[in-house]
Amino acid sequence: MKNGELLNKNLAHDSGKKHVSGFAEYTDDISEPLNTLYGAIGWSNKAHARIKKIDLKDVKKSEGVKAVVTYLDIPGRNDVGPVFDGDPIFPKTKVEYYGQPLFAVAASSVELARKAVLKAKVHYKELKPIISIDEALKKNNLLFKPRIIKKGNPTKKILKSKNKISGNFTTGSQEHFYLEGQVALVIPREDNNFLVYSSTQHPSETQQIIAKMLKQKSNSIDVIVRRIGGGFGGKETNFITSAICCLLSHKTNKPIKLRLDRDDDMIITGKRHDFFSDYEVGFNDDGRINGLKLKLASRCGMSPDLSPAINERALLHIDNAYFLKDLEVKNYLCKTNTASSTAFRGFGGNQGMMAIENIIDNISRHLKKDPADVRKINFYGKKNNNITHYGMKIRDNVINELFEELKIKSDYKKRVQKILKFNQKNRFKKKGIAITPVKFGISFTTIHLNQAGALVHIYTDGSVHMNHGGIEMGQGTHTKIAQLVSHSLGLPFEKVQISATNTSKVPNTSASAASSTTDLNGAATLNAVSKIKSNLNNFIKKKYKIFSKIEPLYEDGKIYIGNRVFNYDQIIKEAYLNRISLSSSGFYSTPKINFNKKTFRGRPFYYFCYGSAVTEVTIDTLTGESVLDRVDILQDAGNAINPALEHGQIEGGFIQGQGWLTMEEIVWGKDGKIKTFSPSTYKIPAVTDIPKIFNVEIFKDGLNVEKVVNKAKTTGEPPLMLAMSVFFAIKDAIASISNYNKIPDLSAPATAEKILLSIKKIKNIV
Repeated sequence: MKNGELLNKNLAHDSGKKHVSGFAEYTDDISEPLNTLYGAIGWSNKAHARIKKIDLKDVKKSEGVKAVVTYLDIPGRNDVGPVFDGDPIFPKTKVEYYGQPLFAVAASSVELARKAVLKAKVHYKELKPIISIDEALKKNNLLFKPRIIKKGNPTKKILKSKNKISGNFTTGSQEHFYLEGQVALVIPREDNNFLVYSSTQHPSETQQIIAKMLKQKSNSIDVIVRRIGGGFGGKETNFITSAICCLLSHKTNKPIKLRLDRDDDMIITGKRHDFFSDYEVGFNDDGRINGLKLKLASRCGMSPDLSPAINERALLHIDNAYFLKDLEVKNYLCKTNTASSTAFRGFGGNQGMMAIENIIDNISRHLKKDPADVRKINFYGKKNNNITHYGMKIRDNVINELFEELKIKSDYKKRVQKILKFNQKNRFKKKGIAITPVKFGISFTTIHLNQAGALVHIYTDGSVHMNHGGIEMGQGTHTKIAQLVSHSLGLPFEKVQISATNTSKVPNTSASAASSTTDLNGAATLNAVSKIKSNLNNFIKKKYKIFSKIEPLYEDGKIYIGNRVFNYDQIIKEAYLNRISLSSSGFYSTPKINFNKKTFRGRPFYYFCYGSAVTEVTIDTLTGESVLDRVDILQDAGNAINPALEHGQIEGGFIQGQGWLTMEEIVWGKDGKIKTFSPSTYKIPAVTDIPKIFNVEIFKDGLNVEKVVNKAKTTGEPPLMLAMSVFFAIKDAIASISNYNKIPDLSAPATAEKILLSIKKIKNIV
């Protein structure tokens, strides 16, 4: 195979056949050692209360129970907070959310363990919970002081503007609903060491959290992850399952498996942050924004978790694709008696983007203009109006070209006219259409996380073994990195072995998150490969007395140096016999990142991803039901390593975003009990919800201007934001009821109930 054939090629996912045949091994599939015990968690049925007494006598006496653990059994740190304290493994005196773990048991079977925890008698002194954002704001119940970012003089610009509007908007929470739930298997080893198999996006942090809990060194804990069945951020900081599992193993000196059932998983674990926004904006007759004042508030739950970083990302993406010259945003992190909200695909960026897109849409409807035109007039420019509100110059802007290309390819203008005619003729069915842009920054905004390591071996038969710190969670990271390695060495893809992520092989890794997994780990792996190739090149030149400065070419199982050709397998054998190292570690750190979190200035992102989507919907005005008739997507993926995998990410991301914005609804009662805690009460998109016509293309003129692997761009998080077009298409359909004379009052998710309520408001029924 020639150099280049393995890149930009649609190779199958390395685990694809195993996924569909059921042979892909996940944590719960690993063969259990002899004498394995099974864990279960006893959790609080109160959202906010003081613990007067926990009576576990009946639990300990229950059939099959071998051990019970509480906070008293923790030798070291009783907290799994990744950055800030506040997430106790087990609380001492007070519970702060419904579902908070109180204790755990180990028993001879899963059934017996789960039965045992139900026998606990917990006596509480109930306290009044704070559940909603509104309650938290009224009582000033915040995790941190409000943050204010400001650029220019928005108050003055709004006052001088000919046009002004104000309003508020909410985006709802979302359950991760990964197919593989939270699960861990812990095996004790000699010298109080532990082997941990865990469904986690962050093996290194899992290792560190467990070590601190046990008051041990990190080198006593090995964490191994071959693949996880979806994470979406929900397994980035959720260390409680692995920590409790290891604590039980520590107490019993037995292997322990702990797997949460779906209901417990949804009750115990955190969700996407829901956001409230309140705004005032001034603008010209053409729709160009002069000044914007915005209040953003999020439900963070009972502890910080990653809320500061997530809210920071919302502030960084409040512009989406628009140049905002004069801007002020006040950000409130609301502490509530709910499970700590956590990372979710988009990491706060999409909540910020929805806020500005709603404002743009309302400006358009106020002026009775096509929202597409108002969006375009506010776009960032290339030579002017190209500095973000945090001071970063945009050097890779393709949104104008991409947006226009999609408008043409999707026949946007013609369809707008057809929809107008349809709505005039139909009383109960109304159609809507919307086109929305996406500009999404790529990198961890916490600078030190932008690093990765790798380990590469070449064996004497020429086969290659690679290991890196990234987690395979369905996105195809392992496949793409194997393609990079195969291409660099000029070998068949099958000659590269992908192994499980292992903290004993590659230490101190960052989470597989921030859409940076392939960028970081791919570059680290290629760094390791380049060191081995350098060893080989020097060996060949020295042995065969080649003095050419020409860089050797690895291609089709051969090594070319000028007019000399060497067999790769033979050279590997010779190198070994001559004691040349065929193994190397690799490292990579993202360059150019420089962001001051205190001043909110600098360059938090290495590059931006761009995309756009056109969505056409039909709503039933009698039932509130909505149907996606057609979706057209154009996504910038740079020079894609594996276009087929990118297509899968784009489609999947869009559907997940559609779920967030139209049907997935988290409901808490006033007592803090979550009402939507199972597949029977929480609706995610099904096959029937996929658009009837679904056109997905990769932008052909996309190219990463930065030095990333293969000049590619990620498709991890950005495609989810393409689903904003679904929400605004629904809003467009509702607006047609008033002949586009009224702005619909609609917040996300746009469920059938909310659509009906919005229709009633349009008709002045309520």
